[in-house]
Amino acid sequence: MPGGRRTDPAGRPVMSEVPGVGPLLGPVRSGNAFEETMARMLQLIRLGSVPVGERLPSERELAEQLGVSRSTLREVIAELQRAGYLEVRRGRYGGAFVCEPQEEPEGIAVRVEKPDPGELDDALQFRMIVDTAAAGRAAAAALSPAQVEALRSALADSAGADEHSYRRLDSRLHLLVAECAGIPSLLRAVADVRTRINHLLDMIPLLQVNLEHSQEQHRQLVEAVIAGDAATAEAVAAEHAAGTESLLRGFLGEQSG
Repeated sequence: MPGGRRTDPAGRPVMSEVPGVGPLLGPVRSGNAFEETMARMLQLIRLGSVPVGERLPSERELAEQLGVSRSTLREVIAELQRAGYLEVRRGRYGGAFVCEPQEEPEGIAVRVEKPDPGELDDALQFRMIVDTAAAGRAAAAALSPAQVEALRSALADSAGADEHSYRRLDSRLHLLVAECAGIPSLLRAVADVRTRINHLLDMIPLLQVNLEHSQEQHRQLVEAVIAGDAATAEAVAAEHAAGTESLLRGFLGEQSG
């Protein structure tokens, strides 16, 4: 099979082999099982870890990875279906499939207010640290052919993204880089800070020139990771994060301290 990715008899990718899905779904640790499971599932969908049109892991697999009951998981999936994030199909090749993102439905979205300077600074500095570390470790790792294919595919997808899908496909590329580092805790840190950064980016306009510049940096980053050039991967990741920081500080009116 091309790239080594397994598919089911209907030709759909087997999600347990999609990079990043398992590590992002670590055990729920709080007493609010429904709420935290909802947050984890929304993160998985919004950051593009499971692409639009593809199937989530099975109910049994998800419940085991999250450490929650199947009844709790069913409640979450039902709410996500009602909100338009998932389509549940029955039958032999059925399951929960990710839908094209819609406007955030009332009651499902978690809105953030404009951050104070300390919150903004924390998110931007932490993003610089974890993204740079992930890029360097990914470049130092021995990548499988499937990982190389996934990186190239994600790069192509982000290059062809429109304004509606760019943020999600951009996030997916960065999560794949982090997954290649082979450190689940680092991947979760990248996902968490990416969620925070995306909330901030939603407050400012998408600039075409910036998107073109970002895509060139994405290309350089992927090439460096595949080539095993950790120094270049780290440098490109740092430059990329610094560009985002400049935009956010400029639009949100914050100055470096």
